[in-house]
Amino acid sequence: MEEINVATNLHSIWQRISAAEQLANRPSGSVSLLAVSKTKPDNLIRAAWNAGQRAFGENYAQEAEEKARRLSDLNIEWHFIGPIQSNKTRGLAQTMAWVHSVDRLKIAQRLSDQRPEDLPPLNLCLQVKLSNEPTKSGIAPSELPLLVEQVSKLPRLHLRGLMAIPAATTDPQEQRKSFKQLQLLLLELQKYQPKIDTLSMGMSGDLEAAVVEGSTLVRVGTDIFGAR
Repeated sequence: MEEINVATNLHSIWQRISAAEQLANRPSGSVSLLAVSKTKPDNLIRAAWNAGQRAFGENYAQEAEEKARRLSDLNIEWHFIGPIQSNKTRGLAQTMAWVHSVDRLKIAQRLSDQRPEDLPPLNLCLQVKLSNEPTKSGIAPSELPLLVEQVSKLPRLHLRGLMAIPAATTDPQEQRKSFKQLQLLLLELQKYQPKIDTLSMGMSGDLEAAVVEGSTLVRVGTDIFGAR
């Protein structure tokens, strides 16, 4: 089995992000990288940390909480990006810096209620469903304004922006069409929620299209840590 060189892979992704920023005439450093470490062992996360990566994303609540505790000697910014069950919110509220995948008020309320007072407000993105795929989570764009209004009033939370996982396609134009839809939703929200600043979109296969359409944070796992 081929050994994974996490540091080399990370530098390759950083270069791709930088090239995409230049292509889109965006300032250098305007797009952050979230290293998606779900199912990956601690040693690979430590290797990424040692190479300079600081933000890591997890998809499964129990795994996320356990890793956060085991790797507490590293000053990792933990992000949760997977589906959220209401009975799993407490651990996420206690260990994560960001949660990207909120799509209903009940989950946001629980995260707010369970966020410890001694921690900064929990950064939150609302997940939007851009396609009709039954397996995808997310709120319909038409329902977004009401949820934004409700979530923005909750204490212990900091509503940061939107997240989406568009339908998979290798067509750059189709990729950009989905990402443009999310960008337009964010621009509309910013008219009455000017502090919203985050577009969490783009992965290993489509980060360039996402950066062109305004992504501020791309989520990359396979091209850093190898296939699952």
